[in-house]
Amino acid sequence: MGPQHPSMHGVLQLVVTLDGEDVIDCEPVLGYLHRGMEKIAENRTIIQYQPYVTRWDYLATMFTEAITVNAPEKLGNIQIPKRASYIRVIMLELSRIASHLLWLGPFMADIGAQTPFFYIFREREYIYDLFEAAAGVGIIGGEEAINWGLSGPMLRASGIQWDLHKVDHYECYDEFDWELQWKKGDSLARYLV
Repeated sequence: MGPQHPSMHGVLQLVVTLDGEDVIDCEPVLGYLHRGMEKIAENRTIIQYQPYVTRWDYLATMFTEAITVNAPEKLGNIQIPKRASYIRVIMLELSRIASHLLWLGPFMADIGAQTPFFYIFREREYIYDLFEAAAGVGIIGGEEAINWGLSGPMLRASGIQWDLHKVDHYECYDEFDWELQWKKGDSLARYLV
């Protein structure tokens, strides 16, 4: 079965051995969207790895982020506040709805129902508006970022205009005229940087 067309999402090939209509063996062949995230994770802290996990399923990113923070919380016996747990559940369910809408819209278009396709994308935008309301959450000031030893995009998203490429002058980076991308402080700023 497969491979499906590379423009399709989440494709894989299944090498199936049949005996009549009975499946005797099935070997999944990954590679079309497989990025080796497990190997990347081996040399990263949880905070460093977090940006990678949203790429596992870019239609339902809250789920991949949730499992990545839930595991160390359980291992470290870290108790999160009840309010935080409720907020997570709300965001997870909104993410699930947005993901299902993004499946339903193109599916409807594939069977010839063009109008629902546009309505579905409109409804999905309402959910993303709620996600954007999370701006201002998780503010990390410049002094805190330095005290915590943050670097790279995390540091620049805290309002500190510092980048090793500019400061250390290695290779020929100092020959290029470029501006540091930085923002001030919250979760949205870290995403934008």
